[in-house]
Amino acid sequence: MGILVSILVGAIAGWLADLVFKRFSFSLLVEILLGIAGGFVGGWIFGRSTGLLDNILTSFVGAVIILGIAALIKGSRRTV
Repeated sequence: MGILVSILVGAIAGWLADLVFKRFSFSLLVEILLGIAGGFVGGWIFGRSTGLLDNILTSFVGAVIILGIAALIKGSRRTV
């Protein structure tokens, strides 16, 4: 059951992060992976979260951080 919840949380967080960064448009699979990776990053920054909403918010913030770094790297390549 934990894997299914992680996929669901990752899908929601990745989709929300993709809405924030409109210049990226990813497939559902990439959004799920982004949300799961965001969960690791958010968990590393904020510590362990307890509830479902806490997990979604933590994963969302982590995914936004990942997309923000990707946007900075992609933006720096354009100017070079």
